[in-house]
Amino acid sequence: MRVVNGLIDWVDARLPVVNTYKKHMSEYYAPKNFNFWYYFGVLSMVVLVNQLLTGIWLTMFFSPSQGFESVEYIMRDVQWGWLIRYMHAVGASAFFAVVYIHMFRGLLYGSYKPPRELVWIFGMLIYVALMAEGFLGYVLPWGNMSYWGAQVIISLAGAIPFDVIPFIDANDAKEIGEALTTWVRGDYLLSTATVNKFFALHVVAIPLVLVALVFLHILALHEVGSNNPDGVEIKKHKDENGIPKDGIPFHPYYTVKDLPGVIIFMMVFAVVIFYFPTGGGYLIEKPNFAPADPLKTPDHIAPVWYYGPYYAMLRATTIDWFISSKAWGLIAMGGAIAILFLLPWLDRHPVKSIRYKGLVSKITLALFVVDFLILGYLGTQPATGLAKTVAQIGTVYYFLFFIVILPFGHRFEKSKPVPERVTGGH
Repeated sequence: MRVVNGLIDWVDARLPVVNTYKKHMSEYYAPKNFNFWYYFGVLSMVVLVNQLLTGIWLTMFFSPSQGFESVEYIMRDVQWGWLIRYMHAVGASAFFAVVYIHMFRGLLYGSYKPPRELVWIFGMLIYVALMAEGFLGYVLPWGNMSYWGAQVIISLAGAIPFDVIPFIDANDAKEIGEALTTWVRGDYLLSTATVNKFFALHVVAIPLVLVALVFLHILALHEVGSNNPDGVEIKKHKDENGIPKDGIPFHPYYTVKDLPGVIIFMMVFAVVIFYFPTGGGYLIEKPNFAPADPLKTPDHIAPVWYYGPYYAMLRATTIDWFISSKAWGLIAMGGAIAILFLLPWLDRHPVKSIRYKGLVSKITLALFVVDFLILGYLGTQPATGLAKTVAQIGTVYYFLFFIVILPFGHRFEKSKPVPERVTGGH
């Protein structure tokens, strides 16, 4: 035992392992009233580890020059290959599901408000990196929907100079747009070069960025401390030892408390993998079980469900004012993501938690969630007349929520008094 302690002291003098463990685990005091919604932070870490491990394993058997054939080989000939592939494919949807709920919890309890603005910004950067990673990975199996989905999304790059900048010369804009599209594709047409490029970005570049952002997200969180369902700062009330009176050590209390949530999540995850891996076409589309065919367009080209809300906004924007409707759609889609970065400054409500906000805030937040879900569904469906009208209404409400309701809605309601100390807990 003395030898072990001596080794630990020797390492710690050169690398602060023990101090780091104390700062971020055993002596990191989290609010004692975390509830159900706080499971999804740790679940996002669980899914990230799943994606990294299964992704590493899949790269051992995947060849970008034979994308579709590689997936078939993994599914049919590699021992347990079907399981690892489904763990990775379903894991992508699980990742977005837990991240969306994690973001909703931030909206629910105002976890983006001071002093946690930087925590939210890093979280949003993770979200954007995750979207890029998801799209790149979606193309790699080189099924027919992967091909045509990539065709639609990459073609948007060619619309940027001419459509978004109305006063640029048409010929120059066309050349810039074509050059930009070719650069994104890595070739003049979607080809093996595109898959090679996307494979490198999906396997190496974006995961490195993602892991770095997760590290910074946690570092920033532990610097300012976690929010809680009451929106009360626990650091304001400390005992004679400087320990928050309403805080408990993250380890062992929350590491143990999180275990049942992780186990239940893994059980649900396993049920989906073994019994519903395609999710009825929502997790893995039926056209993707056929190889990419430039001469055979799927009946309906739609993104995976987690891109649905933004794709619905892209298609719903039909105004043609100064620039084309396609350009406005692109601006709406990009703006819907960009506006989330401004959330800490758009929300002017004096109260953090939804628990103590008035009826206006509660109703408008509930409508926003319903609106986002409806947009998500419409983004995966054909753009019929009624669906487009509903998507247009949903798009308008999405932006009104951030631009009008969050900054000014609190003026039309009466909030409840916020307690000095946290309520509930252990």
